[in-house]
Amino acid sequence: MFVESIKSPGLAQLSYLIGDGGEAAVIDPRRDCEIYAEKAREKGCRITHIFETHRNEDLISGAPILAQLTGAAVHHGPNPAGDVTYADTVREGDDFTFGSMRLKVLETPGHTDDSLSFAIYDQDFGDQAIGVFTGDALFVGDVGRTDFYPDRKEEVAGLLYDSLQKILSLGNQAILYPAHGAGSVCGDNMADRDFSTLGYERKYNPMLQIGDRKKFIEKKVAEHHEQPPYFRNMEQLNLDGSAPAARVVTPPVLDADDFYRLIEKAEVIDVRGVTAYLGAHIPGSLAIPCDMIPAFAGWFLDPEDEIVLVADSSSQAQAAARHLARIGFDRVPGFLNTALPGWAAAARPFSSTAVVDADTVKARVQGEDRDWQLLDVRGKKEVEQGTVPGATTIYLGHLPEQLQRLPKGGHYTVMCASGARATIGASILQRSGFENVDVFLGSMGAWKASGNSVIE
Repeated sequence: MFVESIKSPGLAQLSYLIGDGGEAAVIDPRRDCEIYAEKAREKGCRITHIFETHRNEDLISGAPILAQLTGAAVHHGPNPAGDVTYADTVREGDDFTFGSMRLKVLETPGHTDDSLSFAIYDQDFGDQAIGVFTGDALFVGDVGRTDFYPDRKEEVAGLLYDSLQKILSLGNQAILYPAHGAGSVCGDNMADRDFSTLGYERKYNPMLQIGDRKKFIEKKVAEHHEQPPYFRNMEQLNLDGSAPAARVVTPPVLDADDFYRLIEKAEVIDVRGVTAYLGAHIPGSLAIPCDMIPAFAGWFLDPEDEIVLVADSSSQAQAAARHLARIGFDRVPGFLNTALPGWAAAARPFSSTAVVDADTVKARVQGEDRDWQLLDVRGKKEVEQGTVPGATTIYLGHLPEQLQRLPKGGHYTVMCASGARATIGASILQRSGFENVDVFLGSMGAWKASGNSVIE
């Protein structure tokens, strides 16, 4: 008997290959799904079943693709909004056997109406569950978000509370296998580890310390989560299974002529590190460092966009293309790998973005320059914990639609927690025609480390 987790960096998504006796199942496969078939072959197993804990919002499911690859049946929970077209509907109490492993279906709605959990048992040793795959209902250190049904806030929060009691009733001994780890947009307070037990979570998970159902509902209703526009596209693709297989290869290298030809109709995304972008970049390019693509590309790109990458290496370009493919952005015709000094030496255009430190920002805060604004692009929860005096707050994902609030002739210093999101924000401003823009490198971390006060 085995349980093997497969983690998708960036998305912090966890999927699983489980099995025994020559048969295997996959839980919540990602779109680039060949890895499951490869690992099953290594273990001498055949994938016979695919289970989904819910219809994902933050990534494309690989279930219909893996089903075509292996011939396995896909199983999904009941959904009042419409059944997933590529899956069979399973319900509470349905069970499946793989050798000595038994998998039992639990209906655990709340995060979504179709949410399922899967308890597993070792039929040769005892009658208690040895583990449970909880999807987005229960995480290590947190529980699932319940904001996808705004007209049913109290109802779905209550459903999650009830579902958590059902999961916990499996016993303290059961190992917790969630669908996401720390860094996922599906939770704010996950612990930075991918393993736990129900007993440990019962004792230490803050949300499980709320024993009163009404108070739990009040807590969940008061939460604030952002929903990137691409979530709607993910939901539709994961309903009809129409996304093709993603066999991610390194995008071709572009020479200068090819690059100039493509950028007339393509979005130029610079996936290099923050300091590389700040030092020199292609005019009009959008900075999204490679490891930040899963969190932010879906805010600024359309699935129909052609995307030209600026990358340090072919491996970085491939990683960026993989991140993009997992959230539905497939049109990447190539990447520019020309070192920027060489680019500039050939008299090709480039831009840079100035950076400032905490002392400079403090002097500006205390000054009287009416044309200067400190623009804080952190999230609502971060802002509630304190801001620099006088800062204008606009969440990074909403910045493009809020640009009309900002006079183009002004001087802007963009900040976040460290400077990474601020660099993305500065690139949005610059490509929209704002000329006097700089980045507070170190941002809130540097402000506090310098002993400066914040407004709460």
